[in-house]
Amino acid sequence: MPIFYDTHAHLDDGSFRRDLPEVLQRAGGAGIERIITIGVDEESSRAAVKLAEAHPQVYAAVGWHPNHAAEAPAEVRPVLRELAQHPKVVAIGEIGLDYKYLPSLQGGTPEDDARHKERQAQLFAQQMELAVELGLPIVVHQRFSMADILAQMQPFVGRLRAVFHCFSEAPELVKRILDMNCLVSYTGILTYKNGQNVRESLAAAPLGSFMLETDCPYMTPEPWRKSARRCEPAFVADIAAVAAQVKGCSLAELSAATCAAACRFFHKMPAPEA
Repeated sequence: MPIFYDTHAHLDDGSFRRDLPEVLQRAGGAGIERIITIGVDEESSRAAVKLAEAHPQVYAAVGWHPNHAAEAPAEVRPVLRELAQHPKVVAIGEIGLDYKYLPSLQGGTPEDDARHKERQAQLFAQQMELAVELGLPIVVHQRFSMADILAQMQPFVGRLRAVFHCFSEAPELVKRILDMNCLVSYTGILTYKNGQNVRESLAAAPLGSFMLETDCPYMTPEPWRKSARRCEPAFVADIAAVAAQVKGCSLAELSAATCAAACRFFHKMPAPEA
């Protein structure tokens, strides 16, 4: 059975509280040998570290998501620096910009939007600076904000590697991101009937330049989506099946390329034993 990694999961989500051991068992049965669980604020980052400590196949990323910027302290680097010392913390993330929930969409003003965006940008900058300091890659969240994300990252090009997670942007943006020595990562959206744009994006990404993820408990892929089932790491196998079709390669080739890309990118994560 080909092995795969779930490079972006939220195992601290409450939906996994009652049956996480079974979730991890199913993942192993599907060939999902490693899972990276992602922090979105201090509480979830600490939970990610604890999950990584408790389960040998789990690794952690610690970070402050842009949608939690309003609750973030003025300076997030000290707590994240502390957490990132753990040997199983392999990235700073998930971090970035998100313009979906601007204040003006809920009765706010353009000035409120500007302050909202500025706070997200400050948070993003702090965490990129910390990643450079610690020599860690970052996991980037981008929604309706790609132009500002790329502009803010420019001073860090050559000093910082990033993966643009849950990627669904146009193929021409794939090349621009790869030219920055960064990667892209694909979720269950790849399997959706209306996901042709995501499949076109994947088609433009050479083997070795992308990874696979679930973003669970979100983004349930087909065929599980029809039953409204919670997404979980085992479903990377279903995403991989579609990805191999798009790339015109075998599952074994896709396994080798995506797992090697993950080990290079998350360089604190040890390579699997031969």
